[in-house]
Amino acid sequence: MEAVSESMVPAENDHLSSLTPVVPDRLQQREAGRREEVERRRRERDAQVVQEEQSDFFTAAFAREQEAAEALLAAAVEEPGQGAETVAEAARRLQDLQRLLTDSVRFLPPYEVRQAQATLNRLQSTLDARRLQLQPKKRFAFKKALKKEPAANPPKPSAQPSAREGRNEAAYSSPADPGCGFSRAEGQELEMGPAELLQQDVVLSQLNRCRVRLRGNPNTLLVRDCRDCMVLCGPVSTSARVDGCSGCVLALVCQQLRTHCTTNSSFYVQVTCRAMLEDCSDVRFAPYTWSYAGIDADFETSKLDRSRDNWNLVDDFNWLARNEASPNWRVIPENERIIDWK
Repeated sequence: MEAVSESMVPAENDHLSSLTPVVPDRLQQREAGRREEVERRRRERDAQVVQEEQSDFFTAAFAREQEAAEALLAAAVEEPGQGAETVAEAARRLQDLQRLLTDSVRFLPPYEVRQAQATLNRLQSTLDARRLQLQPKKRFAFKKALKKEPAANPPKPSAQPSAREGRNEAAYSSPADPGCGFSRAEGQELEMGPAELLQQDVVLSQLNRCRVRLRGNPNTLLVRDCRDCMVLCGPVSTSARVDGCSGCVLALVCQQLRTHCTTNSSFYVQVTCRAMLEDCSDVRFAPYTWSYAGIDADFETSKLDRSRDNWNLVDDFNWLARNEASPNWRVIPENERIIDWK
């Protein structure tokens, strides 16, 4: 009998491998997709928990600071002797509130952002009213004298330079006023230096086609109802606010920048917090590039952190969609930016 060749006997491993089930690729892909979906849902749950915790923290902190600010504003009326200090402390509280809202806007629901901003606007109006109440009476006497002046003297052209280094004297705020600045000027070159600006509250209002150079360190800056102006300002210790302006170019360094009802304007800024827009359109941003002799000393007195610069981080309270850019502002392309301020 012939021996059976080993090659004619089926291998045991071959027989077993034929019985092993084969998992199709599509089942493996389906299982991988299922696992990814489970992981995605877990991350969303965790993120939702964190967001709710952050929202609860914001609500409690905002309510606490709001109550403290309201108490200070009420005390400013009840205790006139300490009114100035109380109002200053209230202003600091409002700045803290605005900073808290700015830092929290990305995780808050839109209606909470609107409510908080409305509360801040109301408190800011109350603060402005308290400051008005604390103004010295001689301010009103100054304004009356200014109204009577045309009856005794012939009116002078608005372009006539004054003895104050060519500035329009009528536009320059009286030293008796709280703060300083310029108002109601047209086609003027307006300037102020470090000694005049140091830690002052500066107001620029109702200017038309003016060029303003503020070489120094103000405490706050308000630019209101200006048209086709260029405003160049040194480091502002706290907040800068731009309201109701159009066709302007502004170079600012500040802790907070708030802009309302402003159109067709360019901002060259260095901001330690995120800038805020409300009811604005066609607003453009670029880094701060203006410089002047003595700016380093002004940065020192301002106490601003020069390493923090959020010039291109802007919150638009009229555009709360998180995944789409606001159509109300944009970054100025590098080839369109002003580099020579003269």
